[in-house]
Amino acid sequence: MAITLRLARYGTKKRPFYRIVAADTRARRDGRFLELVGTYDPSKSPPAVSLERERIKHWREVGAVPSDTVRALLNRFMNAPDTAFRPAAPKKKKPAQPAAASAETAAS
Repeated sequence: MAITLRLARYGTKKRPFYRIVAADTRARRDGRFLELVGTYDPSKSPPAVSLERERIKHWREVGAVPSDTVRALLNRFMNAPDTAFRPAAPKKKKPAQPAAASAETAAS
């Protein structure tokens, strides 16, 4: 049985979210997998990535071959510090101006 580390797509239409899974090469893209080893959310800025490094090393030692995309993600994030995996901070809202102040500026 040949094993590959690849992405399984989840999320809704036009809002992808991926799980990085160890799966048999004969299984469908979003079908049965052997183990979940990480997640990847490209919609965040910077992309949110979480990896179970020990399990990925285990699967690589057993002979699992990563797909091209997973290989790029592993090269980029496998040895990065954990702070690289934090999702981006929420956008700050502008403070609301009082109604009286906005009325004065509109009258001027």
